[in-house]
Amino acid sequence: MRTDLFDFDLPADRIALRPARPRDAARMLVVQPDAALRDSVVAELPRWLEPGDQLVVNDTKVISAQLKGRRIGRDTEPRIEATLIKRLDGSRWQALARPAKKLSQGDVVRFGHEGRVCLLAHLDAEVEAKGNDGELTLSFSLQGPALDQAIAELGSLPLPPYIASKRAPDERDVSDYQTIFAASEGAVAAPTAGLHFTPALAMALGERGVGIHRITLHVGAGTFQPVKVDDIEAHRMHAEWGTISGDAAAALNAARAKGGRLVAVGTTALRLLESATAEDGTIEPFAGETAIFIAPGYRFRAVDILLTNFHLPRSTLFMLVSAFSGLDTMRRTYAHAIDQGYRFYSYGDACLLFRAKSTP
Repeated sequence: MRTDLFDFDLPADRIALRPARPRDAARMLVVQPDAALRDSVVAELPRWLEPGDQLVVNDTKVISAQLKGRRIGRDTEPRIEATLIKRLDGSRWQALARPAKKLSQGDVVRFGHEGRVCLLAHLDAEVEAKGNDGELTLSFSLQGPALDQAIAELGSLPLPPYIASKRAPDERDVSDYQTIFAASEGAVAAPTAGLHFTPALAMALGERGVGIHRITLHVGAGTFQPVKVDDIEAHRMHAEWGTISGDAAAALNAARAKGGRLVAVGTTALRLLESATAEDGTIEPFAGETAIFIAPGYRFRAVDILLTNFHLPRSTLFMLVSAFSGLDTMRRTYAHAIDQGYRFYSYGDACLLFRAKSTP
Protein backbone atom coordinates (compact mmCIF):
# COMPACT_ATOMS: atom_id res chain seq x y z
CA MET A 1 0.00 0.00 0.00
CA ARG A 2 1.43 3.40 -0.98
CA THR A 3 2.64 5.64 1.84
CA ASP A 4 1.41 8.77 0.08
CA LEU A 5 -2.17 7.61 0.62
CA PHE A 6 -1.64 8.60 4.27
CA ASP A 7 -0.35 12.10 3.55
CA PHE A 8 -2.25 15.32 4.16
CA ASP A 9 -1.53 19.03 4.50
CA LEU A 10 -1.57 20.45 8.00
CA PRO A 11 -1.26 24.20 8.70
CA ALA A 12 1.51 24.91 11.18
CA ASP A 13 -0.84 26.82 13.47
CA ARG A 14 -2.83 23.64 14.15
CA ILE A 15 0.06 22.16 16.18
CA ALA A 16 -0.68 22.61 19.89
CA LEU A 17 2.20 23.94 22.01
CA ARG A 18 0.33 23.74 25.33
CA PRO A 19 -2.47 21.44 26.53
CA ALA A 20 -6.03 22.55 27.21
CA ARG A 21 -6.87 23.83 30.69
CA PRO A 22 -8.35 21.85 32.37
CA ARG A 23 -7.14 18.75 30.56
CA ASP A 24 -10.59 17.35 29.88
CA ALA A 25 -11.68 20.64 28.27
CA ALA A 26 -9.92 19.49 25.09
CA ARG A 27 -12.21 19.04 22.11
CA MET A 28 -13.18 15.53 21.03
CA LEU A 29 -14.40 14.60 17.56
CA VAL A 30 -16.68 11.56 17.69
CA VAL A 31 -16.39 9.23 14.68
CA GLN A 32 -18.97 6.44 14.35
CA PRO A 33 -19.56 4.12 11.38
CA ASP A 34 -22.24 5.39 8.99
CA ALA A 35 -22.90 8.50 11.11
CA ALA A 36 -22.17 12.20 10.87
CA LEU A 37 -19.08 13.53 12.62
CA ARG A 38 -19.97 15.04 15.99
CA ASP A 39 -18.06 17.74 17.85
CA SER A 40 -17.79 17.15 21.58
CA VAL A 41 -15.31 17.59 24.44
CA VAL A 42 -13.33 15.01 26.40
CA ALA A 43 -15.28 15.78 29.58
CA GLU A 44 -18.33 14.32 27.84
CA LEU A 45 -16.64 10.95 27.25
CA PRO A 46 -18.91 9.11 29.77
CA ARG A 47 -22.04 9.90 27.76
CA TRP A 48 -20.58 8.21 24.69
CA LEU A 49 -19.91 4.98 26.61
CA GLU A 50 -22.18 2.38 28.19
CA PRO A 51 -22.17 0.78 31.66
CA GLY A 52 -19.95 -2.27 31.48
CA ASP A 53 -17.52 -0.76 28.95
CA GLN A 54 -13.90 -1.00 30.02
CA LEU A 55 -11.29 1.72 29.56
CA VAL A 56 -7.70 0.51 29.17
CA VAL A 57 -5.02 3.09 29.97
CA ASN A 58 -1.25 3.05 29.64
CA ASP A 59 0.39 3.76 33.01
CA THR A 60 3.91 4.30 31.67
CA LYS A 61 5.81 7.28 33.07
CA VAL A 62 8.04 9.51 30.93
CA ILE A 63 11.63 9.70 32.13
CA SER A 64 13.97 12.70 31.82
CA ALA A 65 15.52 11.19 28.72
CA GLN A 66 17.06 14.35 27.22
CA LEU A 67 20.71 14.69 28.29
CA LYS A 68 23.21 17.45 27.48
CA GLY A 69 26.97 17.20 27.88
CA ARG A 70 30.30 17.20 26.12
CA ARG A 71 32.76 14.74 24.71
CA ILE A 72 35.85 14.40 26.94
CA GLY A 73 39.26 12.77 26.62
CA ARG A 74 40.33 14.39 23.34
CA ASP A 75 41.83 17.76 22.40
CA THR A 76 38.43 19.35 21.88
CA GLU A 77 35.24 18.94 23.89
CA PRO A 78 32.26 19.56 21.60
CA ARG A 79 28.79 19.80 23.11
CA ILE A 80 26.64 16.70 22.69
CA GLU A 81 22.90 16.20 23.12
CA ALA A 82 21.53 12.69 23.55
CA THR A 83 17.99 11.36 23.80
CA LEU A 84 17.64 7.97 25.44
CA ILE A 85 15.29 5.82 23.40
CA LYS A 86 15.52 2.27 24.73
CA ARG A 87 16.94 0.63 27.86
CA LEU A 88 19.14 -2.37 26.99
CA ASP A 89 20.13 -3.48 30.51
CA GLY A 90 21.07 -2.01 33.88
CA SER A 91 23.78 0.28 32.52
CA ARG A 92 23.26 0.56 28.76
CA TRP A 93 20.80 2.57 26.67
CA GLN A 94 20.18 3.06 22.99
CA ALA A 95 20.24 6.78 22.27
CA LEU A 96 20.02 9.34 19.49
CA ALA A 97 22.89 11.85 19.58
CA ARG A 98 23.48 15.27 18.02
CA PRO A 99 25.91 15.93 16.43
CA ALA A 100 26.65 12.22 16.07
CA LYS A 101 29.51 12.94 13.65
CA LYS A 102 31.51 14.25 16.62
CA LEU A 103 31.46 10.84 18.29
CA SER A 104 33.29 7.59 17.59
CA GLN A 105 33.21 4.21 19.24
CA GLY A 106 35.15 4.37 22.50
CA ASP A 107 34.54 8.08 23.10
CA VAL A 108 33.30 9.22 26.50
CA VAL A 109 30.53 11.77 26.92
CA ARG A 110 30.15 13.60 30.21
CA PHE A 111 26.57 14.67 30.85
CA GLY A 112 25.70 17.43 33.29
CA HIS A 113 24.28 20.93 33.68
CA GLU A 114 26.82 23.74 33.79
CA GLY A 115 26.12 25.96 36.78
CA ARG A 116 23.10 23.99 37.98
CA VAL A 117 23.02 22.91 41.62
CA CYS A 118 22.16 19.23 41.68
CA LEU A 119 22.82 16.12 43.72
CA LEU A 120 25.01 14.64 40.99
CA ALA A 121 27.62 16.77 39.24
CA HIS A 122 27.89 14.65 36.13
CA LEU A 123 27.32 11.27 34.50
CA ASP A 124 29.77 9.62 32.11
CA ALA A 125 28.88 7.28 29.25
CA GLU A 126 31.10 5.46 26.77
CA VAL A 127 30.05 5.11 23.14
CA GLU A 128 29.95 1.33 22.93
CA ALA A 129 28.59 1.17 19.37
CA LYS A 130 27.52 3.58 16.65
CA GLY A 131 24.76 2.96 14.11
CA ASN A 132 22.96 4.95 11.44
CA ASP A 133 21.04 8.23 11.72
CA GLY A 134 22.71 9.28 14.97
CA GLU A 135 21.90 6.11 16.89
CA LEU A 136 24.36 5.04 19.59
CA THR A 137 24.72 2.46 22.31
CA LEU A 138 25.81 4.24 25.50
CA SER A 139 27.38 2.34 28.39
CA PHE A 140 27.01 4.44 31.54
CA SER A 141 29.37 4.64 34.51
CA LEU A 142 26.45 3.91 36.86
CA GLN A 143 23.85 1.18 36.74
CA GLY A 144 20.50 0.19 38.16
CA PRO A 145 18.73 2.60 40.56
CA ALA A 146 21.84 4.84 40.75
CA LEU A 147 21.71 5.36 36.99
CA ASP A 148 17.97 6.02 37.10
CA GLN A 149 18.52 8.66 39.78
CA ALA A 150 21.29 10.32 37.78
CA ILE A 151 19.17 10.46 34.62
CA ALA A 152 16.26 11.94 36.59
CA GLU A 153 18.53 14.57 38.13
CA LEU A 154 20.55 15.55 35.07
CA GLY A 155 18.04 15.03 32.27
CA SER A 156 14.97 16.86 31.06
CA LEU A 157 11.69 15.74 29.54
CA PRO A 158 12.04 14.94 25.83
CA LEU A 159 9.23 16.97 24.28
CA PRO A 160 8.23 15.83 20.79
CA PRO A 161 10.30 17.49 18.04
CA TYR A 162 7.32 19.37 16.64
CA ILE A 163 6.98 21.14 20.01
CA ALA A 164 10.65 21.33 21.00
CA SER A 165 11.50 23.01 17.68
CA LYS A 166 9.15 25.88 18.57
CA ARG A 167 9.88 26.37 22.27
CA ALA A 168 12.09 25.04 25.04
CA PRO A 169 10.73 22.65 27.70
CA ASP A 170 9.87 24.38 30.98
CA GLU A 171 8.55 23.58 34.44
CA ARG A 172 4.95 23.40 33.21
CA ASP A 173 5.88 20.48 30.99
CA VAL A 174 7.06 18.47 34.01
CA SER A 175 3.42 17.96 34.97
CA ASP A 176 1.73 18.61 31.62
CA TYR A 177 3.64 15.80 29.87
CA GLN A 178 2.65 13.08 32.36
CA THR A 179 -0.74 11.41 32.58
CA ILE A 180 -2.60 11.05 35.87
CA PHE A 181 -2.04 7.30 35.50
CA ALA A 182 1.79 7.54 35.19
CA ALA A 183 3.44 5.04 37.54
CA SER A 184 5.89 2.76 35.71
CA GLU A 185 9.02 4.63 34.60
CA GLY A 186 10.48 3.87 31.19
CA ALA A 187 8.83 5.90 28.41
CA VAL A 188 10.63 8.55 26.38
CA ALA A 189 7.33 9.91 25.05
CA ALA A 190 3.95 10.30 26.71
CA PRO A 191 0.92 8.15 25.83
CA THR A 192 -0.78 11.35 24.80
CA ALA A 193 -4.44 10.29 24.78
CA GLY A 194 -4.08 9.77 28.53
CA LEU A 195 -3.05 13.41 28.97
CA HIS A 196 -6.71 14.43 28.63
CA PHE A 197 -7.80 12.70 31.85
CA THR A 198 -8.51 14.40 35.15
CA PRO A 199 -9.54 12.87 38.50
CA ALA A 200 -13.02 14.32 37.93
CA LEU A 201 -13.32 12.57 34.55
CA ALA A 202 -12.12 9.28 36.03
CA MET A 203 -14.74 9.61 38.77
CA ALA A 204 -17.48 10.37 36.24
CA LEU A 205 -16.54 7.27 34.24
CA GLY A 206 -16.77 5.17 37.39
CA GLU A 207 -20.20 6.61 38.19
CA ARG A 208 -21.26 5.70 34.66
CA GLY A 209 -20.25 2.08 35.32
CA VAL A 210 -17.16 2.16 33.12
CA GLY A 211 -14.14 0.29 34.47
CA ILE A 212 -10.56 1.55 34.18
CA HIS A 213 -7.68 -0.91 33.82
CA ARG A 214 -3.94 -0.22 33.69
CA ILE A 215 -1.43 -1.81 31.37
CA THR A 216 2.10 -0.65 30.54
CA LEU A 217 3.80 0.08 27.23
CA HIS A 218 6.99 2.14 27.40
CA VAL A 219 6.60 4.51 24.46
CA GLY A 220 9.73 4.93 22.32
CA ALA A 221 10.97 7.84 20.23
CA GLY A 222 10.06 5.94 17.07
CA THR A 223 6.44 6.90 17.66
CA PHE A 224 7.23 10.34 16.17
CA GLN A 225 8.92 9.08 13.02
CA PRO A 226 7.15 9.41 9.66
CA VAL A 227 7.26 6.42 7.33
CA LYS A 228 10.05 7.13 4.82
CA VAL A 229 9.57 4.23 2.41
CA ASP A 230 7.25 4.45 -0.60
CA ASP A 231 5.40 1.22 0.25
CA ILE A 232 4.29 0.67 3.84
CA GLU A 233 5.09 -3.05 3.56
CA ALA A 234 8.79 -2.11 3.63
CA HIS A 235 8.55 -0.14 6.87
CA ARG A 236 10.40 -1.52 9.89
CA MET A 237 8.41 -0.89 13.06
CA HIS A 238 10.19 0.09 16.27
CA ALA A 239 9.88 -2.31 19.20
CA GLU A 240 8.54 -1.23 22.59
CA TRP A 241 8.39 -3.11 25.89
CA GLY A 242 5.05 -3.74 27.54
CA THR A 243 3.24 -5.79 30.12
CA ILE A 244 -0.33 -6.87 30.87
CA SER A 245 -0.80 -8.56 34.23
CA GLY A 246 -2.74 -11.78 34.67
CA ASP A 247 -5.30 -9.92 36.80
CA ALA A 248 -5.85 -7.25 34.14
CA ALA A 249 -6.21 -9.84 31.37
CA ALA A 250 -8.71 -11.86 33.42
CA ALA A 251 -10.77 -8.77 34.27
CA LEU A 252 -10.93 -7.65 30.64
CA ASN A 253 -11.89 -11.12 29.41
CA ALA A 254 -14.64 -11.33 32.04
CA ALA A 255 -16.03 -7.93 31.08
CA ARG A 256 -16.05 -8.83 27.39
CA ALA A 257 -17.87 -12.08 28.16
CA LYS A 258 -20.65 -9.94 29.69
CA GLY A 259 -20.88 -7.76 26.58
CA GLY A 260 -18.64 -4.90 27.68
CA ARG A 261 -16.65 -3.11 25.01
CA LEU A 262 -12.92 -2.42 25.29
CA VAL A 263 -11.96 1.23 24.95
CA ALA A 264 -8.25 1.76 24.35
CA VAL A 265 -6.97 5.09 25.61
CA GLY A 266 -4.34 5.75 22.97
CA THR A 267 -2.66 3.82 20.21
CA THR A 268 -0.08 2.45 22.66
CA ALA A 269 -2.77 0.72 24.73
CA LEU A 270 -4.37 -0.57 21.53
CA ARG A 271 -1.11 -1.95 20.13
CA LEU A 272 -0.34 -3.79 23.37
CA LEU A 273 -3.85 -5.22 23.67
CA GLU A 274 -3.79 -6.47 20.09
CA SER A 275 -0.32 -7.96 20.64
CA ALA A 276 -1.59 -9.90 23.66
CA THR A 277 -4.84 -11.17 22.14
CA ALA A 278 -5.11 -14.67 20.69
CA GLU A 279 -6.92 -15.49 17.45
CA ASP A 280 -10.04 -16.49 19.40
CA GLY A 281 -10.16 -13.05 21.06
CA THR A 282 -8.79 -14.09 24.46
CA ILE A 283 -6.52 -11.49 26.04
CA GLU A 284 -3.50 -13.22 27.55
CA PRO A 285 -0.96 -11.97 30.11
CA PHE A 286 1.96 -10.33 28.33
CA ALA A 287 5.52 -9.29 29.19
CA GLY A 288 7.99 -8.48 26.45
CA GLU A 289 8.52 -6.41 23.35
CA THR A 290 6.01 -5.73 20.62
CA ALA A 291 6.71 -4.35 17.16
CA ILE A 292 3.17 -4.80 15.85
CA PHE A 293 2.45 -2.64 12.79
CA ILE A 294 -1.25 -2.01 12.24
CA ALA A 295 -2.36 -0.74 8.85
CA PRO A 296 -5.49 -1.08 6.68
CA GLY A 297 -6.33 -4.74 6.23
CA TYR A 298 -5.52 -5.65 9.85
CA ARG A 299 -8.21 -7.68 11.65
CA PHE A 300 -8.80 -6.30 15.14
CA ARG A 301 -9.31 -8.90 17.85
CA ALA A 302 -9.64 -6.90 21.08
CA VAL A 303 -10.40 -3.20 20.84
CA ASP A 304 -13.86 -1.81 20.01
CA ILE A 305 -13.38 1.93 20.65
CA LEU A 306 -10.25 4.09 20.51
CA LEU A 307 -9.63 7.48 22.11
CA THR A 308 -6.63 9.06 20.44
CA ASN A 309 -5.11 12.38 19.43
CA PHE A 310 -4.65 13.67 15.88
CA HIS A 311 -1.48 12.27 14.35
CA LEU A 312 1.31 13.14 11.94
CA PRO A 313 0.91 12.75 8.18
CA ARG A 314 2.57 9.58 6.80
CA SER A 315 2.94 8.17 10.33
CA THR A 316 2.29 4.64 11.51
CA LEU A 317 -0.26 6.10 13.92
CA PHE A 318 -2.34 7.63 11.13
CA MET A 319 -2.12 4.26 9.38
CA LEU A 320 -3.37 2.58 12.56
CA VAL A 321 -6.43 4.82 12.91
CA SER A 322 -7.11 4.34 9.18
CA ALA A 323 -7.13 0.60 9.79
CA PHE A 324 -9.48 1.06 12.73
CA SER A 325 -12.06 3.37 11.14
CA GLY A 326 -11.29 3.18 7.42
CA LEU A 327 -8.93 5.34 5.36
CA ASP A 328 -11.68 7.32 3.65
CA THR A 329 -13.35 8.00 6.98
CA MET A 330 -10.12 9.19 8.57
CA ARG A 331 -9.26 11.46 5.65
CA ARG A 332 -12.71 13.01 6.01
CA THR A 333 -12.27 13.21 9.79
CA TYR A 334 -8.92 14.98 9.57
CA ALA A 335 -10.20 17.39 6.91
CA HIS A 336 -13.08 18.31 9.26
CA ALA A 337 -10.68 18.70 12.20
CA ILE A 338 -8.37 21.00 10.26
CA ASP A 339 -11.27 23.06 8.93
CA GLN A 340 -12.84 23.41 12.39
CA GLY A 341 -9.62 24.40 14.15
CA TYR A 342 -8.93 21.25 16.16
CA ARG A 343 -5.47 21.20 17.75
CA PHE A 344 -3.08 18.44 16.66
CA TYR A 345 -0.43 16.15 18.17
CA SER A 346 0.71 15.51 21.73
CA TYR A 347 -0.87 18.54 23.44
CA GLY A 348 -3.78 18.69 21.03
CA ASP A 349 -7.39 17.57 20.92
CA ALA A 350 -8.79 14.05 20.67
CA CYS A 351 -11.04 11.92 18.56
CA LEU A 352 -13.21 9.05 19.75
CA LEU A 353 -13.23 6.32 17.11
CA PHE A 354 -15.78 3.53 17.01
CA ARG A 355 -14.37 0.62 15.02
CA ALA A 356 -15.60 0.29 11.46
CA LYS A 357 -17.72 -2.75 10.70
CA SER A 358 -15.49 -3.43 7.74
CA THR A 359 -12.17 -1.88 6.80
CA PRO A 360 -10.50 -1.54 3.41
